[in-house]
Amino acid sequence: MIERMSEQFQDTIKTRSIQIDEESAGQRIDNFLFTRLKGIPKSHVYRILRTGEVRVNGGRVKAQHRLDPGDVIRVPPLRLAQRDEQEAPENLIRLRLDTRILFEDDDFLVINKPAGMAVHGGSGLSFGLIEGLRKIRPEARFLELVHRLDRDTSGCLLIAKRRGALRVLHELFRGDHAVHKVYLALLSGVWARKQMTVDAPLKKNVLQSGERMVRISPDGKPALTEFRRIKNYAAATLVEAKLLTGRTHQIRVHAQSLGHPIACDERYGDEALNQAFRRQGLKRLFLHAAELAFLHPRTHRPFEIKAPLDTELQDYLNRLPS
Repeated sequence: MIERMSEQFQDTIKTRSIQIDEESAGQRIDNFLFTRLKGIPKSHVYRILRTGEVRVNGGRVKAQHRLDPGDVIRVPPLRLAQRDEQEAPENLIRLRLDTRILFEDDDFLVINKPAGMAVHGGSGLSFGLIEGLRKIRPEARFLELVHRLDRDTSGCLLIAKRRGALRVLHELFRGDHAVHKVYLALLSGVWARKQMTVDAPLKKNVLQSGERMVRISPDGKPALTEFRRIKNYAAATLVEAKLLTGRTHQIRVHAQSLGHPIACDERYGDEALNQAFRRQGLKRLFLHAAELAFLHPRTHRPFEIKAPLDTELQDYLNRLPS
């Protein structure tokens, strides 16, 4: 019996077949399985593809194989990872996330991501924002991250509700200047410039501890950030940072390169300055994804959304001496 893809996998997955519809056509089979096999490690997905336990129309395929409408995928018996007994209760997740949804329609939703919450589980975390949304919306057929924000960053985060919308939005995010992304950041020290564009390529490095660090390097990927001063304080500067590219930790590293790292940046900031910020009451990285603008994936009309500063950040600014 062929199972339609709207059905959810259970804790123990028996051998079954799934027929691909128009909505899922065009994507790679490894990405399709990552979406469908929640709780299965990616390494295991690649293993069952490599050994031929996954079949498409009766034949073996490689991980990069792209699916066509009507394809039938055979999925072998699998067992999902055991659920974490310490998982946050559903009512607490709902309380934390439902109130922060800024916009929603049939194609996507925008949430004002809380600081301190990872966008997805992994790297020692069993739970993230996307897992939380799926938990409080078990009826949702499709919920996937369009892009990512650092764990300590708050603000506009885009979640696709349809495969077709995800595909279009991914193309927009990969395009040059197709998505308008503006952040608010508090820089250490008084920045004398009113406006400046930082053009400095960035390269990711993984330390032995597994921690990701990004540095400016001639052989890195191109990275452009426009900084515009909003207000000078006695020992800090509030700026608007517009991303013209989307590299990991881009604003944080470019701010550091100006000699004015972001307040309370534990990775790229100055510890003595961070201690001073903490003594004044700032308990988190002052970086907030304030605005997103792009063409709607279905109507192709301009869409713009803004996320207000969290109360803790606004209250901190109100207390800062000018």
